[in-house]
Amino acid sequence: MTDAEKLGGGEIVRLLAALVLGMAAFWALFLFWPAGSLAWQRGWLLVGVFMAATIVAGTVVWRVNPEVVAARSQRHAGTKRWDTFLLVFFFATMPAIFVVAALDDGRFHWSQAPTWVCGLGYVLMALGFTLVTWAECVNKFFEPTVRIQTDRGHRVIDSGPYAIVRHPGYVGGLLLFAGIGPALGSYWALIPAACLGALLVLRTLLEERTLRAELPGYQEYAARVRYRWIPGVW
Repeated sequence: MTDAEKLGGGEIVRLLAALVLGMAAFWALFLFWPAGSLAWQRGWLLVGVFMAATIVAGTVVWRVNPEVVAARSQRHAGTKRWDTFLLVFFFATMPAIFVVAALDDGRFHWSQAPTWVCGLGYVLMALGFTLVTWAECVNKFFEPTVRIQTDRGHRVIDSGPYAIVRHPGYVGGLLLFAGIGPALGSYWALIPAACLGALLVLRTLLEERTLRAELPGYQEYAARVRYRWIPGVW
């Protein structure tokens, strides 16, 4: 029985309810509380766009690759210890993007960013959501932690965006988080976004070392697809 088959209708409803409640708590704690107001229009616009994009992306992935949805909703043994350590910093840095942007545009108005900057932020977010969704649709091993998934028949995926770069999910994630600050009218939020980008670079390097050493066929794949993030650059 696959992970997707293990999820019944009741479990899916519970997952959706947990997601909605978790996101509501997140927006309240890391967006509107530091903004000091529930009347912050840019904040509500971001919440609406983010939630709509999450629902659309989740629906697409569930229809195309339900196994990865099931796998990402469960805990698995074998996560690399260094990845557990990095995730602590990741989950501290990511909310800081929203907090800094809320303090900036919602409360103190440090940046005074024009509307076109906000539009650019949403373009980056859309590109990020699209790339991450594409990667999840073709890669059933797209789990949230780094491990060799021997229990799931882990193998190299080289189709879709993985035929272009080796870590398209990280590229999409960086675009998404880089766009949040500008979308909220904040230049200062780019600082924690840059810190998160540095963490993703480090995670890419460590994950590469693991995959080359432990995943059959990855060395050959890396020889075919030469670049990690950006073709011709890195």
